[in-house]
Amino acid sequence: MVLVLVAAGAVVGLVLQDRYRVPEQDLFGGSPSPTPSPTPEPGADITGPLDLLLVGIDPRPDQPEWVPNADAVLVLHVNARLTRGYLFSLPRDLLVDVPAFEPSGFDGGRTKLTHAMSRGSQIPGQDLPDRAQGFALLAETVHEYTGIERFDAGAVLNFAGFTDLVEAVGGLDGFYVDQPVASQHRHPDGSHRTLRPGGGGYVGPQKVYEVGEQRLAGWEALDYARQRYIDGADYARQRHQRQLIQALVRELFAQDLVTDPAGLDRVVQTVGDALVFDGRGQRLIDFAFALRRLNADRIALVGLPGSSVINGGSYQGERLDPVADDFLAAVRDDRVAGFLADHPGLRDGQP
Repeated sequence: MVLVLVAAGAVVGLVLQDRYRVPEQDLFGGSPSPTPSPTPEPGADITGPLDLLLVGIDPRPDQPEWVPNADAVLVLHVNARLTRGYLFSLPRDLLVDVPAFEPSGFDGGRTKLTHAMSRGSQIPGQDLPDRAQGFALLAETVHEYTGIERFDAGAVLNFAGFTDLVEAVGGLDGFYVDQPVASQHRHPDGSHRTLRPGGGGYVGPQKVYEVGEQRLAGWEALDYARQRYIDGADYARQRHQRQLIQALVRELFAQDLVTDPAGLDRVVQTVGDALVFDGRGQRLIDFAFALRRLNADRIALVGLPGSSVINGGSYQGERLDPVADDFLAAVRDDRVAGFLADHPGLRDGQP
């Protein structure tokens, strides 16, 4: 969703600035008039390379006390010229060292990456979690794992808002489903499957996404993005999430929404409640304008391979293959293009 707003925000931001700009005049008398000076374009002081941390959560609106986990963790690296982006995922079950975090009273320890969000979100003596506080601990954990010194912006994305976002662009036409995917959660008509009495999964007919180009409605896109009991497990789910993000950006350009202020207004309003953004003092509009050349064809999707960690017959989590360490070093040094040229198997088959 951040990438969608990057594609849309430059035009929307400039239109809204013009629409709501207030004329300035000396109303009180005696105040010196400011010397006219050229107004810099939004994001003029944003320079590359950049690293953005994107986190997806699946909140439960009927349970405000529900502590959020990080269900999707993605990093967008943008090169120094701000002309190429590289989107990669970290497994939600990646085994990491989560540092101690005083605000939540967490003492630190080795656990799954998804839990960094939940451990940081808790506030001692209070029932309601703080997702911004949880993001802070997650960001520190990802920093320590990847060696990325500083994230230039971050966002927490609400999975539920993803459906509305896809609907706002009229669905995804021509989305390529790269493997058969049977939904654990939905019937073919989109209604929710019923939990099996006593637990152990769901019952009833399943929605199946067949290989080939498909048109996905909002609920289908979200449902497809959630499935991990498939060939490739969570690594396939990560790939599908990256593909859906890229498809959303592509849809904006295909519909010429980047030149349609009314349409972009609708998209921005749709994602408003689903997105919390921190640009470290820079507005989302500023990032959008700075990254205005970053269309879907300039975003490479990167899949980092890994495997399960089993101890005593019990599943502990995931670990990435050694090539991931080399890739992260390339991210830190802003030499990803050359690295991927030497390791084409890491790409998701995208431009």
